[in-house]
Amino acid sequence: MKHILFLLLIALSYPLHAEEGGWATRDGKVASNTDSMKSINGFGGWLVVTPDPDWEKKWNTPPDSAPYFSEAKDVKYGQVITILPFFINPKTNNSGEILILCDIKVTRPDGSHSINAKGIKCASGKLQGNPRNIRLTSTVIKYIGEDGDLPGIWKIEVNITDNIRNVSIPLKTQFNLVKNG
Repeated sequence: MKHILFLLLIALSYPLHAEEGGWATRDGKVASNTDSMKSINGFGGWLVVTPDPDWEKKWNTPPDSAPYFSEAKDVKYGQVITILPFFINPKTNNSGEILILCDIKVTRPDGSHSINAKGIKCASGKLQGNPRNIRLTSTVIKYIGEDGDLPGIWKIEVNITDNIRNVSIPLKTQFNLVKNG
């Protein structure tokens, strides 16, 4: 499973034809939408929950090298995970600027919310480089399972909105918080 994210990231790093936009496979075909990775009207969003403590070092590599992130599924108490929302192909305004907003909701196993924030500015300003480059939003969230946290399925929902294109991408994933032992 760990190698799947690496291969997926490599496959997604190859550009599509400009008129199609969104995520693409290595052979240039439109990638199928999943709960955690979607394209809508040329704009793409991807949600990764990783246990990698060195995720930032992996991310800060030259554009021609694809980083590998393992995916968190079962998370033990005391383990740190990081929620990484990515996007591609944002639309720019007449000044070449982007405005990406995020809604973030983390739901505990009992249905209550750990986080429920709306309209967070998660990327803005002058677009640098190829719009097809994969970009990380500024809304990176770290989580650590603490003694008082409920065990079970924690749901993560991130809605990434390209405010200029007027397109929102609802993404979701989950992890299972398990007792140590």
